[in-house]
Amino acid sequence: MKDHLPPQDGRCSRLPRFYRLPLGDRHGLLRERFGLDEDDIVALTRNDHGQIRVADKMVENCVGLFPLPIGLGLNFRVNERDYVVPMAIEEPSVVAAVSNTARLVYQSGGFQADADEGLMVGQIQLLEVADLAVASKTVFAHRDAILSLADTIKPGMRRRGGGACEVEVRIIDADRPMLVVHILVDCLDAMGANTVNDIAEGIAPMLEELTGGRAHLRILSNLSDRRLARARCSIPHRLLSVQDAPGSVVADGIERACEFAALDPYRAATHNKGIMNGVDAVAIATGNDWRGIEAGAHAYAARSGHYTSLTRWWNDGEALQGSIELPMAVATVGGSTDTHPTLRAVRKLLGVTSAQELAMLMAAVGLAQNLGALRALSTEGIQRGHMNLHARKLADEGTR
Repeated sequence: MKDHLPPQDGRCSRLPRFYRLPLGDRHGLLRERFGLDEDDIVALTRNDHGQIRVADKMVENCVGLFPLPIGLGLNFRVNERDYVVPMAIEEPSVVAAVSNTARLVYQSGGFQADADEGLMVGQIQLLEVADLAVASKTVFAHRDAILSLADTIKPGMRRRGGGACEVEVRIIDADRPMLVVHILVDCLDAMGANTVNDIAEGIAPMLEELTGGRAHLRILSNLSDRRLARARCSIPHRLLSVQDAPGSVVADGIERACEFAALDPYRAATHNKGIMNGVDAVAIATGNDWRGIEAGAHAYAARSGHYTSLTRWWNDGEALQGSIELPMAVATVGGSTDTHPTLRAVRKLLGVTSAQELAMLMAAVGLAQNLGALRALSTEGIQRGHMNLHARKLADEGTR
């Protein structure tokens, strides 16, 4: 059985009955399995005065903390490697659903995933350009000079193997036309907002001189469509069977549910929200900009002019096939990833070594979350699982 293949690096995401263990025993297992020490456990479990001091440096007018539970998404195997996935979220059913669904995929060989390099887009809006077509050609003719200037603004990024790599020009033909120049920057393992903004501001004077226009906005775009992540999986019918329906019927139901989301924006909004339940929870737990990721995902879902599903599910007659593609501008360095004390423990649990690896894992989480929701909707209905977990929470509260 593929479910029993040992992970190649000794990390195993299969922790059966983990949710039944007392909290202290869970922490003991994390120490043993993932090398967490006492400082890591303290950072995960207690918001002490040291953490409020860190928070005070992170946001203006800080008065306190609003902690979220960190649960572990279990049973993930991506590109033949096992992961446990820290997820910061208040909704009780999300972590349970994604772990159960990932176990189905684990038994089928796991997820396959890939991600683009860390290209981000900086935009310079040029107004009052007399001849947009001539200005566009002039910018293209000076591409190399623009890129060279960009490298002088952020030389460290170039030394590390990233930096500005392309210039694009768009003419927006509106009542008041404008020229928009895109500077593409490889941000490597950083999200890159500060770097891209600095470069956009730094090259704006040159673009004004080249085009005769006036630079207005100079800022990064959160539609990071050059930084996509993709994940795929295949699940045999036999693993999809439920009490009242064989796996082939369940697969057909999931395919029809996905068709609904592909065609109808009212359904697509809820369909994609379920995907982002998982993606956002990982982004928050890893100190990433979940708001930017949300904005990019929904913009990408509407790129054709019709808001649609971020996933595809289809029944090939023997197995259910699934795929997802979405922008994933995530970082493993910079920003709060370098300042928040809890992230040291989260990084040990995750074991990722690059932003691309994290992006691939998060795409797999989104695909698993979507499958869990569609499987429930196509069989027992979404409320049963929600209410079972809610009842368990209330029962726990009643024993205190």
